[in-house]
Amino acid sequence: MVPPFSPILLGGFLLSALPSRLLQPLLRAIMGAVARRHPAMLERLGPYADTVFLIDPIDLPIRFLLRVDAQQPKLTIARGADAARAGAVVRGSLLALIDLLEGRVDGDALFFSRRLAIEGDTEAVVALRNAVDGEEIDIIDDILVHAGPLARPARSAVKRLIRLARRAGHDMALLQAALLQPVIERIESQTAETERLRQAMAGAAQFRGRRGAAPAATLLAGSE
Repeated sequence: MVPPFSPILLGGFLLSALPSRLLQPLLRAIMGAVARRHPAMLERLGPYADTVFLIDPIDLPIRFLLRVDAQQPKLTIARGADAARAGAVVRGSLLALIDLLEGRVDGDALFFSRRLAIEGDTEAVVALRNAVDGEEIDIIDDILVHAGPLARPARSAVKRLIRLARRAGHDMALLQAALLQPVIERIESQTAETERLRQAMAGAAQFRGRRGAAPAATLLAGSE
């Protein structure tokens, strides 16, 4: 999957410079908040509670390991060797993954539009999606619910930033398409011309083969 040209992609370059140990407390807080406010979601996973999911936001330089055990859910940064532990992989842009988690979009629609890719144990992914669908998750609200008087202004500021990121991402995608369209059209034209030449050369080779076979057949007939 190709990462979308967006502010998140650009911000990801800054994120790559941060040590993972600085991000882990934030991930622990996010998972703890979700587990406290949505315990039924974890319980719905049943036999898939021990499945390790690799969450891969393609526009960020980091990936995450998610273990949704009802007793001890974990969200950690995945390292190279850790990815092999995952039983299933969910891959997409960060905003698409958040939309999926919060139930803003249908997972099937994301999948068929190629904005979401799934690998590994698909039944576990379906179970996770069904568990999420039964909840009204709002990541920002879940994290800031215990922020006291700062919760409301912080929530407003973060959601405004997300709206701006979505709008800027849409505009940047239009710009990317406009810049790439001439290149795509040139490649398609060259591909069509190459195919036309290939077919012409194949036809010429068949014609030469038929002309070469005719005299040989005449000589054989004369010798008889």
